[in-house]
Order: sequence, then C-alpha cells, then structure tokens
Amino acid sequence: MAENSGFGGRVIEGKVVKAGSEKTRVVAIESRTAHRLYGRQIKQTTKAVTHDETNQSNVGDIVRIRECRPLSKTKRWRLIEVVARAAD
Repeated sequence: MAENSGFGGRVIEGKVVKAGSEKTRVVAIESRTAHRLYGRQIKQTTKAVTHDETNQSNVGDIVRIRECRPLSKTKRWRLIEVVARAAD
C-alpha cells in the first residue's frame, strides 16, 4: 500500500477521540514543550482529522498516522496502523 511505504509526510502517534462519520476519525496528538520564561513542561493537544479507509479504529485506540495530500477541506492525515486497542 502507498500509506505504508517509506516515503511521505510526518508519521506520528495519537489517540482516537472521535469516530464521527464513516472513514473519518479525529486523533488527538499530545506534545510537551517548555514554557518560554519559566521552563515548566506544558502539555499541548492538537486534533488531526484522519482518513481511515477500512474503519479499523475505534474511540480510545492508539494509532499511527501519516501526513498526506489534502483529502477534503480538513483531512490531511491517513491512518497507517492501530498500535493499541482501547480497553473495553
């Protein structure tokens, strides 16, 4: 598959927070940065609208996604694999 090949955009991991419409997932990407003045670690969360072709992920799953060409107005990421399933 083209999604799993070695070339393409950035590859990051995140947690699925919303499974709205079919083949679309919203993934929360958490990063830590230092405060400019005080140096304290700050958690920042970014949401990425992701294309899930086979509907293999559910809310709570940890997934790996890759940046790609624009697929719609807001979709810029594709699901590569589900790293860990959510505990039911």
